[in-house]
Amino acid sequence: MGSAGPTIARPSTPPEVPGLLISRDQNDSVLDRARLEGEVERIIAAVEAGGAPIRVLGSIGVALHCPDAKALLPSFERTYADIDFAAYGRSAREVSSALRRLGYREDREVSITSEGRRAIFDNPTEPRVHLDVFFDELEFCHRIPLAGRLEADRPTIPLAELLLSKLQIVKLNEKDVVDIVLLLLDHELGAGDDDVIDVGRVAGLCAADWGLWRTLTMNLEKVRALAETYAQLSADQRARAIAATGTLKRAIDESPKPLAWRVRDRVGDRRQWWTDVDEVR
Repeated sequence: MGSAGPTIARPSTPPEVPGLLISRDQNDSVLDRARLEGEVERIIAAVEAGGAPIRVLGSIGVALHCPDAKALLPSFERTYADIDFAAYGRSAREVSSALRRLGYREDREVSITSEGRRAIFDNPTEPRVHLDVFFDELEFCHRIPLAGRLEADRPTIPLAELLLSKLQIVKLNEKDVVDIVLLLLDHELGAGDDDVIDVGRVAGLCAADWGLWRTLTMNLEKVRALAETYAQLSADQRARAIAATGTLKRAIDESPKPLAWRVRDRVGDRRQWWTDVDEVR
């Protein structure tokens, strides 16, 4: 099933079609990466002291897990505005207590409206840091389950889920494309969670969810095409990123699909396959 090639819209153009690429991050505030990385460790240590695991994701998670490739970040003019975390719902009370001790204030309305699946915290001191905490699953355009997965890596969520958190975005942003490229450059595709991207985990989740498969395969094509255009990458880096997208897409496509998946495939793009997500700040 084909998809349109990558499109980079001007910042003033609203996203209208699946997979549209927005040229720049929309957040207003920009914080120093080193400051945020230090805050990540402070938060993880505080929550773990209370007996609960918490792991970082998002662009800060990518930077922390890509010690070699993150040297490319200045050339991409990458900016950061907040920190995303994942934790287990059973630990929500411990997470909230630890963050309050660190000076954060919780927006209780978000927890109530999300039925405990998400929490927002802000630190009123300067520089202001905004935290987004997801419980039990990453719920964006698609749902990525985290049951039993947070112990597999530290300080980030496992690499498979870290990559999935980027590839599952339907209206892909250029900053997310850069993060995907960095992950593919710094880590081999393989099995397990020992500093490799677990292809079986990614393919298995796509086999269980036609919509996730559709978005991931669509975005892998776009990342491949855009990687070819990035002058910030060496010829070898471009070739490795392109090869990795192809290898991962083949593995996803070739993974056996159950009957329910095949039935949904007959409907195809005639029915929306993703959840529209409004950013909460």
